[in-house]
Amino acid sequence: MARIKWIEDADATGSVASAFEQIRATSQSGSVADILRTMSLRPDFMTAINEASSLHFGDGALTRAQHEMIASYVAALNRCHY
Repeated sequence: MARIKWIEDADATGSVASAFEQIRATSQSGSVADILRTMSLRPDFMTAINEASSLHFGDGALTRAQHEMIASYVAALNRCHY
């Protein structure tokens, strides 16, 4: 169970619902990742982080898969669920 309060899909209204819809539209999985959902109390911040994440995880010097692998490894080292 998460220790950070967030807004569930069924409870999302207004700007949160709009942000969730925008995130789902650009997500490879078609869902809102839990790490983004932790910011749902601040939809403006959640949207900005999602946009920055798109730049960070986009192909460049490293592929998206390599970025994800590094992020997963660091999360495991820190025993972080997200």
